[in-house]
Amino acid sequence: MIISIINHTNGQILDDELQGVIRAVNRQIAEDFRPYWSLGAELRLEGRSGRKPSAHNLADMRGDAVLYLWDDVDVADALGYHDKNDGGIPYGFVFTELSRQLKENWTVTLSHEALELIGDPEVNLLVQGPHPKDRRVHVFHWYEMCDAVQAESYRVDGIEVSNFVLPLYFTGGDELGGRNDFLGKAYDGKTLCSFGVNPGGYVGFYDPRKGTHTTFTADDEGARRLRIKQKAKQARRGIRYQRFSGRNRGKQVRR
Repeated sequence: MIISIINHTNGQILDDELQGVIRAVNRQIAEDFRPYWSLGAELRLEGRSGRKPSAHNLADMRGDAVLYLWDDVDVADALGYHDKNDGGIPYGFVFTELSRQLKENWTVTLSHEALELIGDPEVNLLVQGPHPKDRRVHVFHWYEMCDAVQAESYRVDGIEVSNFVLPLYFTGGDELGGRNDFLGKAYDGKTLCSFGVNPGGYVGFYDPRKGTHTTFTADDEGARRLRIKQKAKQARRGIRYQRFSGRNRGKQVRR
């Protein structure tokens, strides 16, 4: 899988800096992510067909998916650019302004979006698991690689990248000696459980009883991060699940 990276930050991030980050994320995918998931990809910096969408439909991408780096949270322009040039291609956005509001390095956001493009490029996979507030009830969790641990990061070649969950995270029960996320940080003496959420994270799921998509936040920090990310509205990958729902938008649930 080739993920084309298109730089629309208007000089805020220079291509030579971006190349170093791409190299680090590619190493994360090859050495950390792929050995667990048996899924891989390579990020590759490509050109762009223009500052704004145009009618001639020149394709930026040269691979299987595309990630845009965008400075302001101008969602209409961003989506318009994608639809005019690469409509129908799996995509993601890294809004550097949102990263600043999150107090998160944009390199972590790039890593996060890249890993989730690899795991579920069409954003149409759901996994049955327990409801975050009542584990006796079953719902269908979004197949997202980083949301549950999104407040955690580590460094590859000095570049900050996102933590991510491991395959055992999506299993029905906690397996003895199993690891559910790459870093395995412990909070109050416990590491992440299957379908759980670490501090600062959140998970989305479809509740068949209500016919809605819902987001559960681990704590106030997770809720703050969710509010900021919701500024991107339909550009966020999580919102795209709702096109498969028989009803309108879900509501947020907090613990």
